[in-house]
Amino acid sequence: MSKTPALRFQILIAVFFAAAMTAFAQDKPFQVLAFYSTNVEQDHVDFAMQALKFYAQAAERDHFTFRSTSNWNDLNPEVLKQYQVVVWLDDFPSEPAQREAFQAYMEHGGAWLGFHISGYIDRRETWPWFADFLGAVFYGNSWPPLPATLDIDDPASPVTKGLPSHYLSPANEWYSWKPDPRQTPYIKVLMTLDPSNYPLGFKDTLTGGDIPVTWTNTKYKMIYTNIGHGNKIFTEPLQNSFIENILLRLGGRG
Repeated sequence: MSKTPALRFQILIAVFFAAAMTAFAQDKPFQVLAFYSTNVEQDHVDFAMQALKFYAQAAERDHFTFRSTSNWNDLNPEVLKQYQVVVWLDDFPSEPAQREAFQAYMEHGGAWLGFHISGYIDRRETWPWFADFLGAVFYGNSWPPLPATLDIDDPASPVTKGLPSHYLSPANEWYSWKPDPRQTPYIKVLMTLDPSNYPLGFKDTLTGGDIPVTWTNTKYKMIYTNIGHGNKIFTEPLQNSFIENILLRLGGRG
């Protein structure tokens, strides 16, 4: 049965609006605020400086707004309400008011991306809410920074889209955790150190076990990744795509 002109017109309109909505979703604007410090370990500063440049370029490519600050007092309700995503590059909040503002931001729908040292908490008592939010406490580390093979636990996740089953990540200081984040019911692990890496390190050595590298707390819009130490992080194109992709997904793209 041939379609009437009116029906064909209705189909064309439906296709047009579907394409327009898809394009809008792919280009949906969002605002990002990245926090960093310059009075911390130099390797962490080096990473932060490179990450700021990387994300500024990504913002131009992907059409989102990227701003940064080294003033951690901007972690307050008035500032945070302007942004859909918050990034911690090389530090974490130390003042109660900053921590309370961040907790309220996350509990009311905000999104967070934390790199490396931003997840460093060696005692749950230091910040109980954040320990539960992260789903783990720092336990140990490898030293010196070395490359490591990372396994992709969830290739179906939008965050790991396009990555192979494993890849060689550039030199980094790798953390271990207690408890293992994977044992926390609301944690979804996305990347793990491959067992072939062990023993990993010389001065400080990770000898084995299940050591997640990247994960999300499914109760929140958040990603933590242990990647982020030193000036080699952005030398692997696959990993660069992943680091860019995280921010897009947290910003509502895909």
